[in-house]
Amino acid sequence: MSDPTVTRTDADGVATLTLQRPALSHQLRTELLTLVREVAEDSSVRAVLLTGSGRAFCVGQDLGEHVEVLRGNAESSLSVVEAEYNPLLLALAGLRVPLVVGINGACAGAGLGIALAGDLRVAAAGAKLTTAFAGIGLSSDSGLASRLVHCVGGSRATELLLLPEPFTAETAGQWGLVHRVVPAEQVLAESQALAARLAAGPTRAYRAIKEVLATAATDPLQDTLALEARLQTELGGTADHREAVEAFLAKRPARFTGR
Repeated sequence: MSDPTVTRTDADGVATLTLQRPALSHQLRTELLTLVREVAEDSSVRAVLLTGSGRAFCVGQDLGEHVEVLRGNAESSLSVVEAEYNPLLLALAGLRVPLVVGINGACAGAGLGIALAGDLRVAAAGAKLTTAFAGIGLSSDSGLASRLVHCVGGSRATELLLLPEPFTAETAGQWGLVHRVVPAEQVLAESQALAARLAAGPTRAYRAIKEVLATAATDPLQDTLALEARLQTELGGTADHREAVEAFLAKRPARFTGR
């Protein structure tokens, strides 16, 4: 039995998933998908933190593993996109609690797609990011094209995919691809603090916010208004909403329970 390539630790409502290898091998993809599905079903989890270890967050596909398959059967070598990458990205997108990504170092290709699946991203100062795909004669996967268009617009997304030069975390921050840039040694602590803050917040409201944001850019206005109205009606009956109103009137901090 090989060592796990992804580990999970839990504290104060936060499930932390840590990539123990920089490249996306079959084992890592499988283990990460299993853990994402597990935390999605765990009612005690109110926020998820995804981060890496060492000097890189995730450099994308394990090319050493990939080339061995490519030499044997080129067609089957790319079936992993549909079989493994797509379910993983759908599972990340389907998380109903906030997902914080701590980009502790280099982030490339599918690794960038995975990072952009997060709701909030903290990146190490000086970390290099790149789309990478065109550099190895491929298009994009892991939802990267969709996420880039959503985050930075079609024009810059086109440039980043056609001309896959590395760019820094600082530049990514200016573009809105990451939300906070901190010294590398502070990424974990900053990401943990952010995830803990979200875990202590109004979980059902966060879930509703994610639901609205998922389609707000593409739905007609009337559909978004209808969705907002339905969700607000549901949230108006939650314990967290009543607690927040009472706390405001009493001039004290609200104590959210996620209900």
